[in-house]
Amino acid sequence: MEREIHKPLKRFGQNYIRDKNVLLKIISEFNPKSKDKIIEIGPGRGALTKLLLEKANNLTAIEIDTRVIETLRTLSQYINIVNKDFLTIDLNSFYKNDSKKIRIIGNIPYNITSPIIFKLIDNHKIISDAVFMVQHEVAKRMTGIKGTKDYGIFSIILNYFCEVRFCFKVSRNVFQPKPNVDSAVVHLRFKSNKEEYLVQKTFIKIVKASFGNRRKMLKNSLSNSIFKDLDFSNCKIDLSKRAEDLDIKDFIRLSKFTLKNQLK
Repeated sequence: MEREIHKPLKRFGQNYIRDKNVLLKIISEFNPKSKDKIIEIGPGRGALTKLLLEKANNLTAIEIDTRVIETLRTLSQYINIVNKDFLTIDLNSFYKNDSKKIRIIGNIPYNITSPIIFKLIDNHKIISDAVFMVQHEVAKRMTGIKGTKDYGIFSIILNYFCEVRFCFKVSRNVFQPKPNVDSAVVHLRFKSNKEEYLVQKTFIKIVKASFGNRRKMLKNSLSNSIFKDLDFSNCKIDLSKRAEDLDIKDFIRLSKFTLKNQLK
């Protein structure tokens, strides 16, 4: 009966890790300390949670599945259970208590990886780092470098806001139920970004607009975007290049140019 109650649900993107060695490798990479302020996304049955609690005493577990809440509450007096969707949570409510930056960990649902990552980016000033299990192909796109097919919107925006490290690949065979893809663990360490808030927001929009059509010249991509009314001829970037030929510094220049000329 217990097994049926906690059966992984497809609608929540649940795939439970059943290999303790993989869990230990994740914990080793995350390296939790007793005074860390930690949020675990989607603890499920608590396999990773138990190992976190061996080292941390300030842990918040955010779990949308009501079936496992009571089980999680029995794990420790040091755990705070929040039965909500992580995407609806105000992360500032955890930060304001003592202004200590948040650390985040989780075997996150693959179908909402991007929204979770962009939520962290929106809150990057209050987050120290994050260790996630993600789909292997997504991990490659997160860490893609210029000149490779994985270099694009995701890798550029992520590497603007944080240092991204591909930690290790994880076989699909360690999950229950077994997914159709392999996975990987990535570690995001957020930077102290010096650009102004408006530059940061414009940066995201410019990168997305520039890759609107990956194979087109930058001039054409931007003219077919939300920036179509802006004259980029004096931006000091070669507009005959494709977006994939630009590096992060180029996109920062474009963002500052855009913001300056929009405010005129």
